[in-house]
Amino acid sequence: MAPPDQLIVDVVDLRRRTGSRRTVESRVVIDDLEVGERLIVDRAVQANLVVEAVTEGLVVSGQVTALSRTACRGCLGDVDVLLDFEIREIFEATPIEGETWPIDDERIDLTPVLREVVLLNLPVAPLCAEDCAGPEPGRFPTGLAPGDEPPRDERWAALDELRFEE
Repeated sequence: MAPPDQLIVDVVDLRRRTGSRRTVESRVVIDDLEVGERLIVDRAVQANLVVEAVTEGLVVSGQVTALSRTACRGCLGDVDVLLDFEIREIFEATPIEGETWPIDDERIDLTPVLREVVLLNLPVAPLCAEDCAGPEPGRFPTGLAPGDEPPRDERWAALDELRFEE
């Protein structure tokens, strides 16, 4: 496992010639890779990237993989989801907030890029299986016995008097 500082790439030589490329392949542990109950297992991210010099700056593209663990939307059990996606990000000396990333002192830091794209690619509502039956019947009791009517809420009683003409 490589430290995150390995994702700081010196780009002096790349910026001298448009079209020049460098491959960056790394498996790194990145902190802060979780959102609520969702997390990246072991916080390990595999990145197979190419940094290419273009007229405006640098383009970083390639494949990113990580393993996410979250709760199934049906049964609430743990679900491991392999995140496997492509990225294409632009780095510029004068970045545009929310659109491009900065080139600082002829170096680029790929750690915040990876953190952002991994978090944005987390599954929204995964299922543990296509045929997930949902929670176990006794696991989440409703407090009502079979056949019982739910308690009446008097705040809605006025609606019982409402009649519609046909």
